[in-house]
Formats: sequence, C-alpha cells, structure tokens
Amino acid sequence: MEKIRLQKFFTDAGVMSRRAAEKEIIDGRVRVNGLVAQLGDRVDPELDTVEYKGKIIPYRNGELTYIMLNKPVGCVTTADDEKGRKNVVELVSSLGKRVYPVGRLDMNSDGLLLLTDDGELANKLTHPRHNIPKIYRVNVTKAPTEEQLAILRSPLLLDGYRIQPVKTEVISSGDGALMEMTLFEGRNRQIRRMCEVAGLKISRLTRIAIGDLKLGTLPTGKWRHLTSDEIEYLKNEG
Repeated sequence: MEKIRLQKFFTDAGVMSRRAAEKEIIDGRVRVNGLVAQLGDRVDPELDTVEYKGKIIPYRNGELTYIMLNKPVGCVTTADDEKGRKNVVELVSSLGKRVYPVGRLDMNSDGLLLLTDDGELANKLTHPRHNIPKIYRVNVTKAPTEEQLAILRSPLLLDGYRIQPVKTEVISSGDGALMEMTLFEGRNRQIRRMCEVAGLKISRLTRIAIGDLKLGTLPTGKWRHLTSDEIEYLKNEG
C-alpha cells in the first residue's frame, strides 16, 4: 500500500484530527515500528506498526460514522476525563464504535453536539476559518437593557482577540429573558464571558443548531445518526 502521512493515518483510523496528531507526534507519544515518530514521517498502514501511548492502533479506512447528541448538563465534552466525570463518549457507547466530539460544549451547557470518527471533517469544522454558524438559546435571569444588548452585539475584546459581532435577538422576556445568539466562531466559553461583560447572568445555555442541522425533538442524553444530506452539508459548508 502507498505510504501516507502519519497524521492522516490517525484520522483514517478514527483516533484524532490531524492537528491533534501533530501535537502528539511532536510530544513524542507516537512510535512507528518501535521508534519514536517524527513530524513528517510516512507509514504504510499494511506493513508498519503504529503505537500511541503504548497501544497499537489498528488502521481502518472504511465507512465513517457521524452522529448528533443532545448533550445533557453535567457531562463533559471529552473522550476521557481525569476527574472521572461522565463524558459524552460514554453516552454513545451503544454505538459500538469509537467516535470523538467535534469541538466543545462546556459542562454546564446542553444541546447539540456532533461526534464522528472522520478526523478530516472534525479538523475542518473546528478550524477558525469555518463558516457554519452555531445557534444558541440563552436564558438570563433578568431582561437585558438596550445597552446590554448593544454590548452583546458589539465586537468585544476577549483574551486580546476582537471577536466577530454576534447576532443577538430577544425571543421572550418577563422576570428573565430568552435570547437567541448566533456565533460564527467559538472562543472558549464565549457566550458566558460575553454575558459577564454585559452584566447578565445565564441560567441555561443550549445549542440548538449548527448551521442547517437542528437539534429538534431529540431527547436529552440521546443520539441519532446524521442523514446523508446532513453529512453532505457539513462537508460542503465546513
């Protein structure tokens, strides 16, 4: 078989994205035929033995899996958690295949999360240049003022980075309010930090859509396979 880059081996095997593989290779956690791998190495999947953290990685370049999960609050978006907390991979264990979350949804947030063993697509969707919007429903404890909404809609400075303006609409209000916020980028805990700057307290944060993919009526903690049209959409738009 023709040799492929070691990073591609990991994405084809459904282990991690190319960017993640590059970091693991640089950190010396990957061996090829018993020797510590170097960035830029190529392997023959049929002849070479690839080890990651002491475990041999079987090569698989067959049918890939794409699923949507309605992540519950209190579940962490990782494949493993050093603190022993419940993670999203455990929620899809009945799938019978190893898949990995695409991006993150913080522990105290719920809603739509994609998981796949397609490392190339995962890498594409998490790249800063991807253009698929993420849509959130945000419950806050007090109705926002016009000044607070103006702050949320402005290009705020977070960690020295000027974020893109976020489309923010009030869906309903009373003692509190329900807002819909649309992001085209995903800084760490971005919506929570934006609301902190605006002086708003979040009581619930739910991702309801990623572009044309809608959470719909999928029950909390449950998952489903993406349709062929949804997969095609992600590949074309990501």
